[in-house]
Amino acid sequence: MAVTTQDSVNHGFVRGAPVDAMPAPAATTGAIGWIRANLLSSPANIALTIFSALLIYWIVPPIIEFMFVHAVWSGNDREACLPTAERPEVGACWAFARDRFAYFIYGSYPIPERWRVDVFFVMLAVGIVWLLWLEAPRRDLGALYFFVVVPIVSYILLTGWEAIGLRAVDTSLWGGVLVTIVVSWVGIVFSLPIGILLALGRRSHMPVVKLFSVIFIEFVRGVPLITVLFMASVMLPLFVPDAYSPDKLLRALIGIAMFASAYMAEVVRAGLQAIPKGQYEGAMAVGLGYWQMMYLIILPQALKITIPNIVNTYIGLFKDTTLVTIVGIFDFLKTVEVSRIDPKWAAPTTSATGYVFAAIFYFIFCYGMSRYAKSVEARLAKGDRR
Repeated sequence: MAVTTQDSVNHGFVRGAPVDAMPAPAATTGAIGWIRANLLSSPANIALTIFSALLIYWIVPPIIEFMFVHAVWSGNDREACLPTAERPEVGACWAFARDRFAYFIYGSYPIPERWRVDVFFVMLAVGIVWLLWLEAPRRDLGALYFFVVVPIVSYILLTGWEAIGLRAVDTSLWGGVLVTIVVSWVGIVFSLPIGILLALGRRSHMPVVKLFSVIFIEFVRGVPLITVLFMASVMLPLFVPDAYSPDKLLRALIGIAMFASAYMAEVVRAGLQAIPKGQYEGAMAVGLGYWQMMYLIILPQALKITIPNIVNTYIGLFKDTTLVTIVGIFDFLKTVEVSRIDPKWAAPTTSATGYVFAAIFYFIFCYGMSRYAKSVEARLAKGDRR
């Protein structure tokens, strides 16, 4: 036995240096690996990939030809966008969009006063960047600026104040992107805090508060937004004297804020119900009161859970602002509708151009909100990783 052991020791091989790591197979790395893993990983994925490729081949080239290849970029009227013998196929009439661009932005807002709208856009953009930029300094002041300073200054700027030399501009002259931004901004800003209060009220142990919250939420959610707008625009003035009847745009803003708040309340309530009971018990065990517990422990977790639903509600609200046209308010889409039937620019491709322009506008805003929410969600999820 001793001889066998000695032989095995003498003839054994032990590598003196580690083996260099071998590169991964070429079929599993780079573009080929990504394609195999994401597009061709199973028969069903192969079929979907082929179907998607055919769909893209069928849709994308005509869109590119319409928007760029055969598009008309310059002109003063519809004659520039009509097909001719030299140019039988005409694409998007971008000359129409360029000519009506100011109307799309400001509506019928007086031209000499449009600088006030520009200032409003700048103030709003500064406030949004200040709040959404997570590394920005003094975000507490940013919140004060966005929720207090901007609404007051914007109201004075846009409606006018004779005492400081700002000419009064009736809201019936507002339109275009201005109205879309104002309506969606008011709905977004007011729906979250009111929705949180309604959600807390619905889970309250006080019968009166709970009953009021339930009735408000269920009543508003039980009717379409159009009905709420009609109620706010047509029915509300019947219950108040003419001298105290709110402005038409203000009535629409109130209706949209109520509608969005009811939906936001249910979104927040879902997040509150997802918090384990131990979180409540732990907060009470360290002596926190109700509002401290909600502000410091419960609501941050509930809002973190419901970020996708909150953003989904905001995106839906931003798109639903087009419904204000039902009550005679000229939002962005309505200005496109009016412009496309203008005899000066009425051409076969004018309507399609206007709708493509509107689609690009809404896509940019909705996609931006979605991407920002996704980045915030990913940042907050770092704490859950092990």
